Amino acid sequence: MTSNTLTTTDPTTPLPPTGEIVSRLLHTLGDPDPARGAEDITVVGADPLVPSVHRLADAMSAAIGVFGRQTAALGEQRGHRHQRVEVRAEAAIDQLMATYHTTLSGRPIGVLLDDPALLGNNDFYRARDGRWIFIITTYPHLRDAVHSVLGCVLDKVGIARAAAGWDAFTLEEAICARGGVACVVRSRDEWLAHPAGRYVAQRPVVEIERVGDGPLRPLEPIGEADEALAGVRVLDLTHVIAGPVAARLLAQFGADVLHLSRPDRPDPNPMIAMTGGGKRNAYCDLRDGHDRAAFHDALQDADVFVNAYRGLARHGASTEELVRRRPGLITLEYHAWGAEGPWSERGGFDQLACSATGLAIEEWTDRPSLPPTYLLNDYLAAYLGAAAVATVLRRRAAEGGSWQIRVTLAGVCHWVQKLGLLAREDVLDLPLPRPGHALAALSTTGTDFGPLTEPATPFAYSGRTVPQPGRRTPLGSAALQWR
Repeated sequence: MTSNTLTTTDPTTPLPPTGEIVSRLLHTLGDPDPARGAEDITVVGADPLVPSVHRLADAMSAAIGVFGRQTAALGEQRGHRHQRVEVRAEAAIDQLMATYHTTLSGRPIGVLLDDPALLGNNDFYRARDGRWIFIITTYPHLRDAVHSVLGCVLDKVGIARAAAGWDAFTLEEAICARGGVACVVRSRDEWLAHPAGRYVAQRPVVEIERVGDGPLRPLEPIGEADEALAGVRVLDLTHVIAGPVAARLLAQFGADVLHLSRPDRPDPNPMIAMTGGGKRNAYCDLRDGHDRAAFHDALQDADVFVNAYRGLARHGASTEELVRRRPGLITLEYHAWGAEGPWSERGGFDQLACSATGLAIEEWTDRPSLPPTYLLNDYLAAYLGAAAVATVLRRRAAEGGSWQIRVTLAGVCHWVQKLGLLAREDVLDLPLPRPGHALAALSTTGTDFGPLTEPATPFAYSGRTVPQPGRRTPLGSAALQWR
């Protein structure tokens, strides 16, 4: 394993080497031999690669390596030969920037959205009290919530003028009360003193809990040509990036993934092209009795349920209800602020987690800043959640039981911060990563939406070809049932 020779801003505190980060992650996942697992993972390169005080490449490399290793271990348990995993740190940075390196028919994903201005308005805005607040308008209902509060022209100039007439915390509460999402920029100490911050800080970056009884579900032997998750069935009720990418990773390694989306609130087609590799896509509105019945029918043969929505309990889709109906189910839940904490009913995005937890202040230049990769938590959370699923499939085969996995975006920020900060003087002169200019390899494949270029799979096995993402299909093109 490579190690990082830089120190934190306190030069007496050494940073943990990447191998130690990997070993700790494997321990968190419940791997039976985390030290041996860490030995199977080699990371080529280390931070700093971009001008960030946070260990972006080290954190992402560790998450990717653990996913690759847990997938290989699952395959080995089913008959594959033992594999070592190699991750390149440059490719890990590209994964964090996948949204900005991906093009569809030669055009950047962002310009193909229904209203690119909605994404462009997402930014830090200064309030009347001198504090900063991050406001998001990415989707029409979030745009409408912001407009109902600020009552301004929804461009950056209009939002900036309107926000300057509010105190930051009052504006945060007003937007969230209208169903929108916004977050005041806090220091790390402020966040850890906040009830929501204390709730998140008390939990591991990946929470894994056996939540009920369930039968042993042995992993059937597979051939060398089969992928490690062959035969595993995954219901994917997710949107945006973290959950969809986690389910895409499971599909890439052989799982039968059925993605479900509400017809009236779909993700844009460019996002489906980017996150939908290998999935089939069905419509499902759990508010509708017919769709809910079809969902429960599909649940009876599902191994894994991935979700990223609040309020599922109102529609008979809480983890408690699902494992009652399907003992032995594994659920993977994504939350912004925690499933049961003080902010459990608030929506959230990657940028808001960075704003709340102090990470945006730690990246400060002349104002609060997101990491130079722009996104951080979404892709880390995707790899960590998918690695947890592979691990729990092995545990379920040996122990039985029903299992719940939880990953929060704010918790991922905490985890990255706890890896230590690089000295600012060691990173200031590094070049900024540029959208469309990957540090490692890009891959182009044909899809139902046109040719898609994206960062290549960021790890390699020692004696086996890593599979490529599968076909991308339009929303609603499949029935809500298994093949």
